[in-house]
Amino acid sequence: MLNPLRYPGNQDSSSVEPCGRDYDQRNNSPVKQIRILIADDRALIRGGIRAQLDKVPEFQIVAEASDGAEALRLIKQYQPDAALIQSAISRLNGFDVTARVRKECPGVQVIVLSTHDDEECLRQALGSGAAGYLTMTVSAVELELAIKNVANGKTHISPSATKLMVDFVRVRTGNETLERLTPRQREVLKLIAEGHSTKQIALALKISVKTVETHRMLLADRLDIHHTAGLVRYAIKAGLVQLEE
Repeated sequence: MLNPLRYPGNQDSSSVEPCGRDYDQRNNSPVKQIRILIADDRALIRGGIRAQLDKVPEFQIVAEASDGAEALRLIKQYQPDAALIQSAISRLNGFDVTARVRKECPGVQVIVLSTHDDEECLRQALGSGAAGYLTMTVSAVELELAIKNVANGKTHISPSATKLMVDFVRVRTGNETLERLTPRQREVLKLIAEGHSTKQIALALKISVKTVETHRMLLADRLDIHHTAGLVRYAIKAGLVQLEE
């Protein structure tokens, strides 16, 4: 569990780090930075998260926000690679911020941090377009993995929420089918839902990256689903992939 008391000191809620560079000590080459925004209205929690992330050479905290409106403003200003947003943050809640970010800053991947491990929070997070969903009991290792995954275009759901996800899609599966998709589109959708990148899908199917991107565009248009988390949900509902319990 993230421990906010390990944070060395208070920071201004919108503080910005200098754009320094870390180096890989093995070959003295620059480490590619993942730029991160942290949004939580509890200073101790923000500090605890930051203290953990500051230990990772690839991570650079570009800003912190103490409410949802400030988070949205800073995301527009700094365009981070990933934004960690508390679900119940004040002024503008995390789900509303996420939905706005998906429309106004589509290159920013949002991870919703929830204090409640329940189906409704998970549903709202995925429905708003979040690329990741974590509970506040998540380990530092899992948090690091989630950030790296979403920054690379993948979806990351907290392990503790896996059963909720299974129950959620089972209840809502209904009579959805994949009849509207071609066999190749089903293959692409399955690989997307399994967390593969566009390049990995191209290699697996022995097609070009451009062809994969075309299939993704057609999937989005045909299913009227325009973010990865939604495609993952659809694939699970339709029985194309299964989550491990």
